[in-house]
Amino acid sequence: MEGHHSPVRVLWFFIAFAVLTLLTWGLWGGGFDSKFGFAGTVAWMQSQPLWGGLGGVGLLIADILMPVPGTVVMSALGYAYGPLLGGLFATVGTLGAGLAGYGLGRVLNEKTARRFLGDADFEKGRALFTKGGGWMVALSRSLPILPEAVAVTAGLVRMPFGRFCVSLVCGCVPLGFTFAWIGASGHDTPGLAIALSFIVPALLWFTAKRLMK
Repeated sequence: MEGHHSPVRVLWFFIAFAVLTLLTWGLWGGGFDSKFGFAGTVAWMQSQPLWGGLGGVGLLIADILMPVPGTVVMSALGYAYGPLLGGLFATVGTLGAGLAGYGLGRVLNEKTARRFLGDADFEKGRALFTKGGGWMVALSRSLPILPEAVAVTAGLVRMPFGRFCVSLVCGCVPLGFTFAWIGASGHDTPGLAIALSFIVPALLWFTAKRLMK
């Protein structure tokens, strides 16, 4: 009956990493947001025209470990650099964050990861992320907390790197360009951005999945 059990240790690892990220936000996230915020981030980027965009990319990548308000940074990039260049910076930053999370999960070699999770749970986790991980990776980019936990767990269970990258692109491109457009347009409500950043990744991943077959 063991084959019918869910990958319990993988689930607990995912929850533990998500809780750790949430605690980091609770301790330091408010301070970052109040110190910088949208206006402060835009002002900093405009004062550093050569490096501001790269700084925004760095902030988005640092979101894997630091309480960086990603949507604020992406919107600020759009406001400071326009929807196209700002969207490119935002996309590169979110892609970098996803790859960093995957790499963090791969820090443990497979032998250690198997010992940590157990052979049965490791195989079940890998099967889960190989079959349904594309949807999780693509759609999680639009949610708080979850992107980091999903990316790290995907790396830990050795989700195929090519499949991870395709699903990551499907999630990051619409997210980055949509929030950059919101920032460039001066909108204060992210409702449209959130809706588009869910719908478009799903459509992209559905198309990419069919093409990969």
